[in-house]
Amino acid sequence: MRIIVHGGAGSGASLGGPTADRQAVLDAAASDGAAADTPLDAVETALRRLEGDERFNAGRGGAVQSDGVVRVDAGLMTSDRTVGAVANVPGVEAAVAAARVVAAETPHVCVVGEHAAELAADFGVETGVDLMTERTRERFADANPPAGSPAAHLDWLRERFGGHDTVGAVAGNGERFAAATSTAGRWFALAGRVGDVPQVGSGFSCTPAGGASATGAGEDIARVTLARRAVDALADGASADRAATLAIEAFEELTGSTAGVIVCGPAGVGAAKNSESMQVAAAKR
Repeated sequence: MRIIVHGGAGSGASLGGPTADRQAVLDAAASDGAAADTPLDAVETALRRLEGDERFNAGRGGAVQSDGVVRVDAGLMTSDRTVGAVANVPGVEAAVAAARVVAAETPHVCVVGEHAAELAADFGVETGVDLMTERTRERFADANPPAGSPAAHLDWLRERFGGHDTVGAVAGNGERFAAATSTAGRWFALAGRVGDVPQVGSGFSCTPAGGASATGAGEDIARVTLARRAVDALADGASADRAATLAIEAFEELTGSTAGVIVCGPAGVGAAKNSESMQVAAAKR
């Protein structure tokens, strides 16, 4: 099994930026994933470790929306085009596990909100989890949270909305591939906001050619379906590194925004970014 993981392409300033501690967690997540039996098990195993670590913007300790609630998104896909995603889900740390429930147990591609939490609970995923930490509570309180309707929230968040770290993993065993991405979204987003992460082809994509997981400015990633571009390049014969680079070059030309993407193909793994940083780790077993 070969796997590559990322910890987000944002500056990570609110989480301490790129650090040796974060890198050690990414290395451990990649090692855990590489020991899994299938590519899908590999990406879920890796992401669950990252979702449980408040040094990353996924699961516990993730970004808080404008109404003071942490809501998570996740999506996964395998090379046979099986897809599962959840969006805007409160109280679930293991968003990737909830996405897998959608893929395995329903005829749907994506389930959202409290209904996604209820579905996940029916299949053994822990729900009702307090995803706030002391750090995130203090940061939200210090931002003078808004009251009133969504319009009032919009006035408040225009100067605050930002930060776009996620976590992602892509794995393959030479014949089959899987990709997954998970996030708590962007800080101070409008309550109910959903970005690229649970959208097929944007935050994640996978075909028989390989898989990709994207991270960065979510709205722009969704506009140009960044992960799909990387997988299409694999299908055209590019190496994993070259596919990632081509996708990021096109993204920057089209949007002027920052992002990163990791890729796993038949011959190896690769990554590219145009952001300040994107910590990655890879393993093979």
